[in-house]
Amino acid sequence: MYDLLKGLRVVEGSAFVAAPTCGLYLAQMGAEVIRFDAIGGGPDFRRWPLAENGSSLYWEGLNKGKKSVALNLSSPAGREIAQRLATAPGKDAGLFVTNFPADGFLSYETLKKLREDLICVRVMGWADGSQGMDYTINAALGLPQMTGPADDLRPVNHVLAAWDLLTGAYCAFSLVSALLARTREGAGREIRCPLSDIGAATMANLGFTAETALAGHQRPRMGNDIFGAFGRDFRTRDGQTLMLLAITPKQWSKALEALGLGAAVAALEAKLGVSFAADEGLRFTHRSRLYPLFEAAFARRTAAELAPAFDAGGVTWGAYQPLEAALADPRLYKDNPVFEAIRHPSGLTYPAPGAMATILQDSRGPVAPAPRLGQHTDEVLAEVLDMGAGEIARLHDAGVVAGADG
Repeated sequence: MYDLLKGLRVVEGSAFVAAPTCGLYLAQMGAEVIRFDAIGGGPDFRRWPLAENGSSLYWEGLNKGKKSVALNLSSPAGREIAQRLATAPGKDAGLFVTNFPADGFLSYETLKKLREDLICVRVMGWADGSQGMDYTINAALGLPQMTGPADDLRPVNHVLAAWDLLTGAYCAFSLVSALLARTREGAGREIRCPLSDIGAATMANLGFTAETALAGHQRPRMGNDIFGAFGRDFRTRDGQTLMLLAITPKQWSKALEALGLGAAVAALEAKLGVSFAADEGLRFTHRSRLYPLFEAAFARRTAAELAPAFDAGGVTWGAYQPLEAALADPRLYKDNPVFEAIRHPSGLTYPAPGAMATILQDSRGPVAPAPRLGQHTDEVLAEVLDMGAGEIARLHDAGVVAGADG
């Protein structure tokens, strides 16, 4: 946790990945993030993976450092409270992150009547308002046809919700940008961030769409080969799988040196009339001629022999390992200062990350756990909406709000 955004109040009405990720990143930079949910939890409150006691590890992970308010969002009174929270006064408030529909009780037009300079960042599926989620957007973009073994035509979904995560990060960037503009101009904004536009624009930024438009077809799948460069997995003599990557001339030369392939590759270059050191694209073009040389070199050595030779030579490589092995890796989890073992609402203690960036001039604060559902209902109603104890008690009695105990 850092304090760069200390003093900002962000209200979040959301579910699933993209919008909660936006709130998470803002909270980890010091903003007060207040999340409201339906009493009993929204559609993501019990999403897998689950702990043995049924608690959602997913929910605990995406809501660290936030405050939780539980509302009866099917009632007019509960919806009114959500509206008032999103538009509550304050120079550093009026910041709302949501993936609720653009129409309805949380529409920008409705909220703007309560606060003229409101900044609302809205996650959407498709830009036209139709429903879409990470995996359906990904399917529409053609990536499952580029992923997987070259000899299998079935689409292959990846397991990372990449468009959700990119959208959440872009939403956080957009909100802070709009806030900076508001401090200069005094104007609010609604910012719509559809996953479809984030995905389509990212594909274009990386050259995927231009390549396809000019060629008339998308690139074929090619297994684990790195497109346009030399990179692939190779098996060692003792059966371990290592990833080797050579993009720059230095990476290429160091790999040849460590594997003892200088002479063999020079002979192939002379035969083909090319220089692999000068052009990474040539390494990719002729990879079918290069791979047998590398496969044989890897097969002659164990991973224990190759690792120190690679490291000494500055080769870009990595070992494939399961996540349970990664947990013991000091560079990833075990000794990583980004992580801290904390007690979570589930009652379990396990490592959790704070801010992913390290700010060298600032001290890293402790990692804050996710709240219990409704843990801060009374506190937020009193401090943000200036409600008295009697009014809050009546809302509890009427089933409009709930605390952590229901």
